Amino acid sequence: MSQDLNREQKRALKRMGALNDQGAPVRNAPAQREKSERVGLFQYLREVREEMTKVAWPKWPEIRRYSIIVLVTVVIFTAYIGGLDSLFGLFSGWLYKD
Repeated sequence: MSQDLNREQKRALKRMGALNDQGAPVRNAPAQREKSERVGLFQYLREVREEMTKVAWPKWPEIRRYSIIVLVTVVIFTAYIGGLDSLFGLFSGWLYKD
């Protein structure tokens, strides 16, 4: 790996402690994760409420517009798939002589 690096990259890796003085990779022990303390139910709900106030909620006209777009799209795809199902049903009936 160290042959693929240029001098600048090797120097940066040495400063970070990823390479030793000879340019060989240094294996560090995995960092220990700090065990976070659990919080109580009321503190959790308070923090959730505080975070939810930061959310940019859409206005009602925007919600209506997106809802109409979704409903129209669902109706179009349902009609398309239903039409294909009917068409294939007719062809299979004709093919197998129901």
